[in-house]
Amino acid sequence: MKKLLYTLAGVSFLFSSCADDYLDTMSESSAATGVMIESTSNAKLAINGLCRLMGNQYIGTQGYNGEGTIKIFYGNYAGNDYQKCNLTGWTNTINSKYHENNTTNQDIFPWFYYYKLISNANAIIVNIDNATGLEAERQYIKAQALTFRAYSYFMLSQLYCYRWVDSNNGASRGLPLRLEPTIDALAASTLGEVYAQVYQDLNDAIENFQASGLKRDANDNYSPNLDVAYATFARAALTRQDWANAAKYAALARQGYSLMDVNEYVEGGFNTPNSEWIWSLYSAEDQQLYYYSFFAYQASNSNAGQCKNYPAAISKELYDLIPESDVRRGMFLAPTAEEVSTYNTKTGAITNGKSTLYKRGWEVYGHKLNEASKLFAYMQFKFQNTANAGIGHVNHFRASEMYLIEAEAKCHLGGKDAEIQQLLIELTQKSGRDPEYTCDKTGADLLEEVYLYRRIELWGEGFDWFDQKRWNNTIVRKAHPAGSFHSSFAITMTPEMENKWTWVYPAKEVLYNSEVDYRE
Repeated sequence: MKKLLYTLAGVSFLFSSCADDYLDTMSESSAATGVMIESTSNAKLAINGLCRLMGNQYIGTQGYNGEGTIKIFYGNYAGNDYQKCNLTGWTNTINSKYHENNTTNQDIFPWFYYYKLISNANAIIVNIDNATGLEAERQYIKAQALTFRAYSYFMLSQLYCYRWVDSNNGASRGLPLRLEPTIDALAASTLGEVYAQVYQDLNDAIENFQASGLKRDANDNYSPNLDVAYATFARAALTRQDWANAAKYAALARQGYSLMDVNEYVEGGFNTPNSEWIWSLYSAEDQQLYYYSFFAYQASNSNAGQCKNYPAAISKELYDLIPESDVRRGMFLAPTAEEVSTYNTKTGAITNGKSTLYKRGWEVYGHKLNEASKLFAYMQFKFQNTANAGIGHVNHFRASEMYLIEAEAKCHLGGKDAEIQQLLIELTQKSGRDPEYTCDKTGADLLEEVYLYRRIELWGEGFDWFDQKRWNNTIVRKAHPAGSFHSSFAITMTPEMENKWTWVYPAKEVLYNSEVDYRE
C-alpha cells in the first residue's frame, strides 16, 4: 500500500486564543486545494490523506490518535464492560465527568477531529467533478469522500447529540452541517436533518460506487469502498432505530467477508486485516505513533507504560456470562474461586509471584505479554501489537458487527425469530467461537441474547459506551466481590446524568460560531 502521507487543507479547530487560528486553513502539503484536486491522480492522494488523518497524532497530548482515541477514551473507558486496571488518574474520564466542561481536551477532540475529516472531504466533493481523468475514477473518488463525510457526521451525532429516543423524533439539536469548504457562522441543524444528510451522502456514495464499476485493490483494506458505505449505513440506521435499513445494509455489507477462524481470532485477529475486516486503519513501523497509538493503550504485549502497568480488562460480570465452551472466555486471565485470595481485590493486581494465578498468567499468556508487564485479574489478551510501541492495524468495521446489527434490527422488526437464531448460530457456533452454542430463545429473551453476544463479540473495540447510550441503559459497575472494578470506578450512571450522556459543544466552536451555544 502507498504510504498514507497526503492531506488536504483542514480546518484546525483548537488550542489557540483567537478565531483566526481556530479556522486555520493552511494546507499541510503547502498546495492549494484546487490544485490538489485538479486531476483524479491528485484526488486519489487526497483520499489517501483522509485515510491517514484517521490515525494521525493530534493536539500535542499523548493518546490523541484519531479513530483509536474515539474507541478507547470515548467508547471503552466510559462503558460498562471494560476497565483500565488501577488507572485512577483517569477517574473523571472513565466516570464521564467532562461532558459539560467545554474547555477540556476530552470535549474538544472529537469535534476537532471529525470536522477536520469533514473539511477535507468537502474539498474533494466540491472539486472532483471538474478534475481531469476518467469519469469512473471521479465517481469512485467522490463516493469515497461522501462516505468519509457521512461517517464523520454520524460519529459526531453519537457524541454531541441526544440519543434518538430522547430527540423528539429527531427534533432536538443536531450539528452544524458544513457541506462546503466555508468558514461562515452556521446554525445547528436538527438531529433528524443530520441523519437525513448522512443518508443522502451514503445513498449518493452507493450510487457513485456502483456507477464507477471500480473496486479497491485486494491489499487495500484502508480506503472506503461500497461495502464501507453499506456498513456505515447499517450502523447509522441502527442508532437511529431505523430497523429495516439497519438489517438491509448490514446484510449487504457482510457479503463476501467470511468470519475469521478460531485460530485467527485468538492469535492476531485484531491487529492485522483478515477475511472479515471490512475497513481498517493502516499501520507500519515507518508511520507509527509510538506512545500515542491505539495499541500503546490497549495491547497486552506493548512496552508502553499504559499497557504494562494499567492493562485493559473485562468486567467480572460480563466474563461470568461467557460460556466455558466459548473460546472468547479464554482471552482473559480470570481467577478461580480458589484464587481470589491471591490478588488484590481492590486494584485487581496479582502480586503473589508464587500463586497459581500468577504462574498460569505467564505460562498460558506469556507470548502475549511484555517482559515487564504487570498481571491483573480479568486482564485481556484479545489485542496485541505487531511491534512496539504500538504498531498494529485498527479495525473500523468487521463482518461480525454486521451479523449483530442485522440480528438486533430484526428483533425490533418482529416475526423473524428463526432468522435471528440462525444469525447467532452462524456467528457463534458455526464460526467455532463456541461449538456447543445453540439458540432457541424468542421475543424479548432473544433480543437480550443479541445484546449479550454483541457485548462479548465486540468487547474492547470501542462500542461499549455508545451501545449503553443508544440502549438507554443504566451503567452499573461493581467492585469486589460482586464485580471487579476498582472502587474509584464502581459507580452507577443513569441515562439522565451528565446532560443525558451528551457532550456539549466545545468553547472554541461557540467562540467562533455566533449561531450556536454550548448547550441546546
